[in-house]
Amino acid sequence: MRRRLRREVLWNGNVEPPLRTFFTNREHIVRWAFSTRNKYGVLISQLQDERPDLLIVRLRTPREVQAWLSGPLANNPSD
Repeated sequence: MRRRLRREVLWNGNVEPPLRTFFTNREHIVRWAFSTRNKYGVLISQLQDERPDLLIVRLRTPREVQAWLSGPLANNPSD
């Protein structure tokens, strides 16, 4: 809301679209997030069943994300 009301520049000169796009644009990021929130849990479960050899990491908190990012993968030379 703040960024839209103040017309703050985001990146490459972009600004938030008018607030009405939440209601008029079916692909608005908030509407998309709400409509797909349960989809990926099902897909991950299917993937886990189909490919038990894959490591699936679930990071549920910012602290878990930070620990993961600063762990053994932090010094990966393939980046």
